[in-house]
Amino acid sequence: MPQQTGPVVDTPAGAVRGVRDGSGELYRAIPYAAAPTGAGRFAPAVPHPGWSGVRDGTRPSPTAPQPARDFGRLDMSPYFGPGWVRGEEYLTVDVRTPAADDGRRPVMVFVHGGGFVTGSARAALHDGSAFARDGVVLVTLNYRLGIPGFLDLEGAPANRGLLDVLAALRWVRDSIASFGGDPDTVTVFGQSAGATLTGALLATPDAKGLFRRAIMQSGSGTGVFTPEQARRVTTAAAAALGVEPTTDAFAAIPDDRFVDALPALAGLDLRTTTAADPLIGLSPFSLVLPVQPADALADGPAADVDLLIGTNTEEGHLYLVPQDRLEPSTDTDVLSLAAQVHDDPEAVVAAHRAARSNATPGELRSAVLGEALFGAGTARMADAHARISGGRTHVYSFAHRSTALDGRLGAAHTVELPFVFDLADEPWLHGDTGLLGPDPAPAGLAARMHGAWVAFAATGYPGWAAYHSHRPAVEVLGG
Repeated sequence: MPQQTGPVVDTPAGAVRGVRDGSGELYRAIPYAAAPTGAGRFAPAVPHPGWSGVRDGTRPSPTAPQPARDFGRLDMSPYFGPGWVRGEEYLTVDVRTPAADDGRRPVMVFVHGGGFVTGSARAALHDGSAFARDGVVLVTLNYRLGIPGFLDLEGAPANRGLLDVLAALRWVRDSIASFGGDPDTVTVFGQSAGATLTGALLATPDAKGLFRRAIMQSGSGTGVFTPEQARRVTTAAAAALGVEPTTDAFAAIPDDRFVDALPALAGLDLRTTTAADPLIGLSPFSLVLPVQPADALADGPAADVDLLIGTNTEEGHLYLVPQDRLEPSTDTDVLSLAAQVHDDPEAVVAAHRAARSNATPGELRSAVLGEALFGAGTARMADAHARISGGRTHVYSFAHRSTALDGRLGAAHTVELPFVFDLADEPWLHGDTGLLGPDPAPAGLAARMHGAWVAFAATGYPGWAAYHSHRPAVEVLGG
């Protein structure tokens, strides 16, 4: 048998062997919690019992149970990763570090997106080599998704996926110094659903002391379901599975059936007399809270946390262009969408039309969609944080237009990620069906954005003026 080689790190749970390459060291599939099996899928994450000997950290971990996602001709595999890679022990982190020494470097913890039903730390777009190159320890994590992660069930704690993120942050606090990271300089950052989870952390009492800074990329501070909305999803899930809506009943069901049941939850009408559907039917899962995070920041660590937050200028294009729904859109489509998100749809459409006098119906439809999903909730979170944090809020707007899909994708949801991770020149992101399209990435944009994220993680200052309600400074990136 060949002798095992590679760096070994001692953690509180046991030793882990990684690999060393040109970017530093990589340790994969380190469990931050015990495997969620049986009824444990609906319980809070519990610490891993640890292991003897040296654990192999050279291979990726399984991923949370999840369905395949299809975005037509657009290749979203770098974003979603390999999908469901079966295995029980998927509550894990990957750690990319310049060196596992006593360097006490800034730490960034990334929470992936995917509509609360898909995604993993294994996605190519989450490669942390550039962060390690620039002196940051990057942690990427998996968390429970779909029914195990977010279905509200009698007898189970709510928001188990969020509890997983909290457990991972506690692992970082207790273990990251062994990997050359500073547990007192932790930035948690997420994109899409991961950004909404990050926003919820800002309003979560149990998150106090676990991180110093936060970054929300294309998420929302107002994207959570009300308890009434959550009950509708639970009722539909129980009906699809033919069981009572209780933890005991769901605990006996295998993960395959949970994944197979997801199509039955698509398109549920979650509008109530007091709330619109914050995800407009794009996902049947979100966090479940009585108050939106943007309205509950005083309950959590937000006042003591630096926040970098922003959206892309054409977020809604991701949900229209790959499906060939942008150009055929009509004024009726725009008004129908506006009616899903507001009591006065005509006023919503008029406001968007006034801001975009030459916009086509498709562009207006995309604007309404992007504002409802991400823009309004981001603005409310930025204002709320600015009011309590004393100049610690920084806002950006990402405007670079991808030329994918015959030049039509634009500054859509997810297009900023290759620039944040400094991967924009990778060939697998280009071509007509690649996320960034056939044209080369604009010179300097990845260096600028990645550098801003690194600087923010280290100092709290990304390189532009702070945002205040009376002086709403917004940095345009890639415009």
